[in-house]
Order: sequence, then C-alpha cells, then structure tokens
Amino acid sequence: MLTVGAFARACRLSPKALRLYDELELLRPARVDPDTGYRYYAAGQLEQARLVAWLRRLGMPLAGIRQVVRLPPGAAAAEIRAYWARVEAETAVRRDLAAFLVGQLDPAAAVPGKDTTTMLELRCSAHSDRGLVRPANQDTAHAGPRLLAVADGFGPAGGSASSAAVEALRFLDAAEPPAGGVLNLLEDALHGATEAVRDATGPEEAGTTLTALLWTGGGQLALVHIGDSRAYLLRDGELFRITHDHTMVQSMVDEGRLTEAEAASHPQRSLLVRAIGAEPPAVPDLRLHDARPGDRYLLCSDGLYGVVAEDRLHGLLADAADPGTAVRELIAAAHEAGGPDNVSCVVADVAEAAA
Repeated sequence: MLTVGAFARACRLSPKALRLYDELELLRPARVDPDTGYRYYAAGQLEQARLVAWLRRLGMPLAGIRQVVRLPPGAAAAEIRAYWARVEAETAVRRDLAAFLVGQLDPAAAVPGKDTTTMLELRCSAHSDRGLVRPANQDTAHAGPRLLAVADGFGPAGGSASSAAVEALRFLDAAEPPAGGVLNLLEDALHGATEAVRDATGPEEAGTTLTALLWTGGGQLALVHIGDSRAYLLRDGELFRITHDHTMVQSMVDEGRLTEAEAASHPQRSLLVRAIGAEPPAVPDLRLHDARPGDRYLLCSDGLYGVVAEDRLHGLLADAADPGTAVRELIAAAHEAGGPDNVSCVVADVAEAAA
C-alpha cells in the first residue's frame, strides 16, 4: 500500500487533487485508517490515477472524467474522441471570432482559407406547440429573414414574457446589422427585451429564457443566450450543442458533483440561475459563429431536448429533407415521448444563395 504522499508523487497528482477526487468518488483510496483517517492507495490504482491526470491535462471536466474512468477501454476511447471533437468545434468558433476581430481592426489583413466570393442565405422554419399536457403554451418561436429565436416563459405570465422578449428583437429582421457592432447591437436589443418583459408581466413573478441567432449577411451568425433553451449545430454529420444551460444542475455538472445522466433526472433540473425578468438583470452569453454551406441549426425549448434523446435529435435533423420537415418531425417526436411540456423548434439551413 502507498501513502497519499508516495501515491501523489508516483501519479503526479497533488494530495489536494486526490482529496477532491476521493470526495467526488472519482478515485477512492484502497483503505482509510479508521483511527487516524490516513488514506492509502494500492499500486494497481496508479494506472487509473495517471489516466485521470492525463485527462485533466487535456482539459476534460471532472464530470466527464468520472464517466470515462468507469468505461471499458473501447468505450472510454470513444468518449475521449467525442470530447475532443467538441473541443475542436468550440476552438473553431473562437478561431472564427479571432479572424473576425482581426478583420475589423485591420481590414487589410488577409484571412487564410476564407472564401469571400460565395454568398450565403438562411432557409428556415419555426413552430411552437402546446404539447399534450400543459393547458397553455408559454413558448414563443420565430424564424424571420435574419432573426431566429426561441423563448420559454415561466410563471403566471410566462406566455406574455416569452412573446414580449421575442417581439422586442423582431426589429433586427428589418435590415442587415453592422458587422463590426453586431454583438453590441444584440446586447442592446436584449436590454430592450428585458424592459419589454417587465412591462408585459408587471408585478407577476414571471420571466423567460431566450436563445437567438442573428444572421449578419456576411456569412456569420451572432448568438445571444440566457436560460436553458438550446442551440445545436449539425455540421459534417456531427451534432454539437453550442449553448450552455444556465441552470443550477448544469453548474453542479460543471463542478463535477453530478454526471450528465444524473442531471437529466434531477428534480431541480429546470431551476434557472439566469433568465430575462430576474433581478439583477442576467448577463447573456454572446458570441459569433462562422457559417458554412450545409450547416443546419436547431433552436429549441426544453420541451424537446428534455424528452427526446440527443442521438434521436441528431438522426431527425440529419435525415429531414428541409427545415419545415425537420420541425414537424421533431415536434412529433416530443409528442411520441408524451409531450409533457410546451415544445418549440426553429430549424435553419445555411445555403448558397441563388444566382
């Protein structure tokens, strides 16, 4: 048996990290002295400890590591590949933002590999459905010439909150936004949406989520996101979630206190930590996405992803011939799963503009 100090030196994990991994049931000691509380590890645990150390160097969150170390080697390798694919997709988004900022600050700078000759456009469809259980629909979905949005209201005036938030952004459909200030424009529009929600709900304890994409006309989509509605990107056959839930349960997943599977059935999974209408005003996620021909985007409320598994979402999005078909089939899938909540979907394809 190895002491904590000897085991830490052998696996290159600090004693503090080992204590944390013990608390998270990620790497439990082989024996704990009942009198002194000293922890001892078996030599056979070194391989698992080194795997944990490598995955931490890779940047994998603790919740993901806990899942990987419990899998057989083949499944663990597949999970690591899937994680790295997500990292590469997120890195590509940051690369595109960096290229955009370089171009704004120095218009003469060349962006390697950037094709500026192809004109792109959005082809989209949206629908909001009451579901099979709820007495009223508090969701709002919108697909306009430039603006895509889904809002999921809550509280007695939740329907008014969601429609007010989306209505406050509809002016963005009218004209091509200034490329250099599109994120500032979205942030300002969100302030207007917050005021509109408060005016619409009055003293009622109500609010809404909001997930929206704004087409800049220059081959980019600007994202604004608050709450637990979601945006997904289907690109080259792979499905990526491009938003992060602002929920208490997601915070626990990020901290390694819950797995994704545990979070999906947690009784407080819908408890929001950010929403429009809350005090103080919530800070939104804002960023740019570089669009490519063939991309398909999905915006949806939790009435869809909460009952339809991600692999099913992937299949329905990939197989649908057009956005309208995708929206109808996604809502039908939510109904097949019982339709316990309002369900809203926006599907948009990025395509080369007709000559």
